[in-house]
Amino acid sequence: MTVHFIGAGPGAPDLITLRGRDLIARSKVCLFAGSLVPRALLDHCPEGARLIDTAPMSLDEIAAEFERAHCEGLDVARLQSGDLSIWSALGEQIRRLEARGIPYTVTPGVPAFAAAAAALGCELTLPEVAQSLVLTRTEGRASSIPSGERLEAFAATKTTLAIHLSIHAADKVIARLTPYYGADCPAAIVFRASWPDQRIVRGDLGTILEALAEAPMERTALILVGHVLKPGGFRDSALYDPDYRRRFRGVPE
Repeated sequence: MTVHFIGAGPGAPDLITLRGRDLIARSKVCLFAGSLVPRALLDHCPEGARLIDTAPMSLDEIAAEFERAHCEGLDVARLQSGDLSIWSALGEQIRRLEARGIPYTVTPGVPAFAAAAAALGCELTLPEVAQSLVLTRTEGRASSIPSGERLEAFAATKTTLAIHLSIHAADKVIARLTPYYGADCPAAIVFRASWPDQRIVRGDLGTILEALAEAPMERTALILVGHVLKPGGFRDSALYDPDYRRRFRGVPE
């Protein structure tokens, strides 16, 4: 018996990996985050599988379901939105499994920031514009922010920011970023990236709040800030330059 943690992707059911789909298909128990995971993914569950929506459950209740499946010798597909490497509560679930000696695997999924970039049709790193991407969030009830990870510290780098779980504090986020990036820095907000009701608000730090007021959003929205969102002219990558020597292509004669 194994508990398979599976990144279910950002929303569109066909953005799950083939490995994730196949693990769902052979697991007789499926725990899924019903508030964030599309129900269409449950169509991959085998007939007669036990389906459990974890949205109203506590961590101890989820762990009890793992224990129950372990005693019954049944594989578990644990479906969670996006990718499991960030803000997924994976760490504390694994801690409980290890304490009980229950085996597990982790299958990555498409993260929300990647789906948002795809919706915007942009690359989040561009030559001589930005070569780093910061994934961060603001303070909330669920988690405080370590002192060295304040939004202002990341803003000082002037690189691309993908700010999660912060749409409720968009006005405060913009106010904190503007002194570093300037009011004319491009910004975008992507609501429910890849879902059928996906919405996009574009602008800059000086105008984005006004645009947001015309199309209010709650939860499940990502704030992106950086000059890669509207870069203008930028240098082509050296990777494809004919004079760039690399392993699979020599220098032309």
